[in-house]
Amino acid sequence: MKEILERLVSGELNIDEAETLLKADSILEFDEIAKFDNKRCERTGFPEAIFSPSKDYEDLLVIVKKYLENNDEDLIITKLSQKRYEKILADFGENSLIFDYNKRAQILVIRKEEKIKEKIAKVGIITAGTSDINIAEEAKVIVEEGGCEAITSYDIGVAGIHRLFPQIAHMVKEGVRVFIVCAGMEGALPSVVAGLVDVPVIGVPTSVGYGVGEGGRVALDAMLQSCAPGIAVVNIDNGFGAGVFALTIVNSD
Repeated sequence: MKEILERLVSGELNIDEAETLLKADSILEFDEIAKFDNKRCERTGFPEAIFSPSKDYEDLLVIVKKYLENNDEDLIITKLSQKRYEKILADFGENSLIFDYNKRAQILVIRKEEKIKEKIAKVGIITAGTSDINIAEEAKVIVEEGGCEAITSYDIGVAGIHRLFPQIAHMVKEGVRVFIVCAGMEGALPSVVAGLVDVPVIGVPTSVGYGVGEGGRVALDAMLQSCAPGIAVVNIDNGFGAGVFALTIVNSD
């Protein structure tokens, strides 16, 4: 960018040519299979992420290698199976990269160097049941990557609601800025939490359920219909989106 602006000031480029070059500089195109937003981290404070399940493995590998060749920021790969993670490790072989894989969340963070980040805020992450933990862990990885401290408490849903209140009280005392609440089945927990706290609540419906609740649609509809104020709802099983939204909230001051 500096080089383009210097050429503009010197008269080597006119303003239209400089605009075109600046736009091109913000996009990395990899073998006509992917276009990366090269300035996302500068603009949002959060690095690029790849949604892996729908991608051919060879295309995924090209994207990862090309990104790391052209960028020093961390790279996140979401919904990455253990089998694919092990294959990526084998294909990269011995190198100086840091591979941080959360098996439960099926999310991989690749770093060129270990970074110590100053904690900017605390985020509370709660699940209704044990079966929701994988989605909560995805959100946890994201908020920690964004520089927040995650305070977690799992399996404290409405089926045994007495478990909830001490954990909420602890998180409030810790000064959490936002709650991420993951729930399947009837999806009631985010409404309960939002009725107890004075900070934003992000509801994450999960696909845990059976009968009419199978696939998470009942939980999604219940969260969207909540009468408790202060709830935002992301898509089913979207722990990643919940984590990014939590970071947007804490970075908005």
